Amino acid sequence: MKLTFRNAPHHLYPLIESKECPASSLKLFGYPLIVRNIMMAQKFMSVDTICLPDEFSDASRLIQDYFPTINLNEFCDDNRGFEKYASTISAPAPLNYQLATPVQGQHSNFEIPINSLIHNSSYSCMSHSANHSNDSNTELVVDVLTYPWDFLRAVQDVLHNEITHTVISPMATVAKSSIINGPCIIEDDVIIDDFCKIVGPLYIGSGSFIGMSSLIRKSMMGINTRIGFNCEVAKTYFEGHDRIAHQNVILDSIIGRNVWFGGYSGTANVLLDRKNVRYQIDDNLVDTGTDHFGAVVGNNCTVGASVIILPGRQVQPNAIIQAGTIVGKKITQ
Repeated sequence: MKLTFRNAPHHLYPLIESKECPASSLKLFGYPLIVRNIMMAQKFMSVDTICLPDEFSDASRLIQDYFPTINLNEFCDDNRGFEKYASTISAPAPLNYQLATPVQGQHSNFEIPINSLIHNSSYSCMSHSANHSNDSNTELVVDVLTYPWDFLRAVQDVLHNEITHTVISPMATVAKSSIINGPCIIEDDVIIDDFCKIVGPLYIGSGSFIGMSSLIRKSMMGINTRIGFNCEVAKTYFEGHDRIAHQNVILDSIIGRNVWFGGYSGTANVLLDRKNVRYQIDDNLVDTGTDHFGAVVGNNCTVGASVIILPGRQVQPNAIIQAGTIVGKKITQ
């Protein structure tokens, strides 16, 4: 079977480098998105060829490294293949569609947007520490990740559908006074300090640290993420190598790679009037379709102490926010 990734419009730029694509820069359970998508597809169908737009050299290298036996064909994509999944500024794009599993032995060619996530509700977690399942349904679901809130919603779906029991690495350290409530994956060399509460479904990548008295709920934390003492983190995605100081509140947000938050800072996730949060794209405000959405903080950002980032705000990569700032508009470098 041939699996073809096509270019498609998206608004995920704060989370990726200028020459990268979402499928290679974003990670789930420690795997780059494109790698995880191929791994998922292989569980349900025989994939012998991957077709990829020739502009994504980083994704191409990942495919060659992870799947050396699969043929890789690169082609020139004119961006027209998935225009139907592009969204207008006035309304978000459809989140998902169904991808029927081919009949055994039948040659097929599946095309999906490169900024998408393949998953199945019955599939168990693909974490390094979890046991893999070979169970399959007749359909896969493809979430098209056009906007940051599409990605955050897809992360929540994956956590709920794929983490069904608790797996704690024998190389992790969890204090006896801390509570693990609900299914979670805790990887190698994770340290959870005293009096913490971990509420699943949740994933904590290897080398991460949770400080004393912190509450961590329904989040995905990439490798080497450090959370200080007495913090609250809920429904948030950390790409990894992030440093969150003491007494921070990070809610319904997407935090890129190598981000630093000073103490007493946070991301607000609800408007005072309880209306849907709007997100700035260029000179337009787009309705996110939800009344709970925090911030999108790009890679390599530095956020000073006592900073409040209001709902739906965007912080561009490499930005520095001075201490005591209330972020009420998009922050650029």
